[in-house]
Amino acid sequence: KLVAAEKCPLTCTALKPQGFSPHQLAALCKTFAVAGIDIIKDDHGLSNQSFAPFAERVAACQIAIEQAFHETGRRSFYAPNLSGGPKTVFEQAKIAQDLGVQVIMASPMLVGLPTFYELVNEHLRIPVLGHPAFSGALRISPDLLFGKLFRLVGADVVIFPNYGGRFSYSDTLCARLAAQARQPWGNLLPTMPSPAGGMTVDRVQEMVDFYGLDTMLLIGGGLYTAGDALLERSREFVERVQHSSTTTG
Repeated sequence: KLVAAEKCPLTCTALKPQGFSPHQLAALCKTFAVAGIDIIKDDHGLSNQSFAPFAERVAACQIAIEQAFHETGRRSFYAPNLSGGPKTVFEQAKIAQDLGVQVIMASPMLVGLPTFYELVNEHLRIPVLGHPAFSGALRISPDLLFGKLFRLVGADVVIFPNYGGRFSYSDTLCARLAAQARQPWGNLLPTMPSPAGGMTVDRVQEMVDFYGLDTMLLIGGGLYTAGDALLERSREFVERVQHSSTTTG
């Protein structure tokens, strides 16, 4: 509803690389917003570094989002990454919401599951993306972690490694994770699956056919490889997703 895409998959990308200033990240944010991408999130490595302090970065990216909206008439949303100890994360949540942010991201395994749960239930009035950073590969079942725990502690979107990218998840496992995100579970609301990692624009139709329309596709590096044609590649991403909604039931 936020992005008026109730009958179409959502699009998402990430602001990177490390070392960019708030001004540089805001310029990227505006490029992606002008292209029509729904959610433009911080890369999970962005926190409160000296080169891009949290409050300064969030303010700059929010201004960029608003500028893009006034130019295009289409609303995109910037999702800053919250990270640190509980006190820091809760303070960042207040800063972000006071600046008008409508979506945020946090990594449950980095901030801690209890902190993430308290963040969602006591400090946020906006949707939160659950990022898989620090989740490990061998110590906990993905079906439990991404299929259940992230949803249980309040993630509205669960980001997980997609099959066929740079991670080793199988298509069977990814299908289960998407199904677990949406299936009835007591009084819990469904969450939205977001396959990511090594995704490319030319796989959009495949991904939508596989995951369905109630999905958020996250492409980061696959857009940046376009170099100076970043705006055009990002628009292609959006157009392919929009087209996919007319060919997928």
